[in-house]
Amino acid sequence: MKQGTGRWKIGVTLSMLLAMAMAAAQGSPAQKPPRAYPAMAPLAQYLMADRNAEIALARSAAPKAISGEATILVLGPHGYVTAVKGSNGFVCLVDRSWTAQFDFPEFWNPRLRGPMCLNPQAAKSILPISFKRTELALAGKSRSQILQGMKAALAAKQLPPLEPGAMCYMMSKQGYLNDDAGHWMPHLMFYVPRDADWGADLPGSPVMLNPQFHDGAVAVKVLMIPTAKWSDGTPAPAM
Repeated sequence: MKQGTGRWKIGVTLSMLLAMAMAAAQGSPAQKPPRAYPAMAPLAQYLMADRNAEIALARSAAPKAISGEATILVLGPHGYVTAVKGSNGFVCLVDRSWTAQFDFPEFWNPRLRGPMCLNPQAAKSILPISFKRTELALAGKSRSQILQGMKAALAAKQLPPLEPGAMCYMMSKQGYLNDDAGHWMPHLMFYVPRDADWGADLPGSPVMLNPQFHDGAVAVKVLMIPTAKWSDGTPAPAM
């Protein structure tokens, strides 16, 4: 997490997508220094051995009325695969660290887990970005090579354009979004054109800017709005 203009920001990663869910904390000198994640850890550290646990974690991103009928993806050695076929067009998965912004200090943190449920529009236009990043990461590419690969995919028109109305739920209390924030707080993420103005990060505004795509590799801006409850309906901490 970064505390920039007096507001907490988080990058997910999508994953952090991502999600993700997910940004680094800029701590004071009195705080312990952040862990170093200079390169990708062994693949097994990013995978979840218990498939059912990953399915449950993915579903926890959104209220049961949404995630209960959603398609569920799990991460395997060669990328995401469908574990449960849904019927409502939503897609839930657990984002990993390499979908965060490229200058994120925890870009290779194997402990990050960002449960997210994307609506049909985001599943069509944002999920392919996560898939491409995951493909490059699992192929052993470095952070800079992943960035160049994403720019090349965009230039070659291999990524679909942003669908209007694309958004996702990140309301899980079981997620782990970075070493400082833990599961942070439940929120919704909205994917909008880069020139969209929602008044993010202005004094009194509930809208926060997520730095996930600020590298310019894709023409998308990610905006977040906190929610008052977790996906299970229990109250969330105040901002």
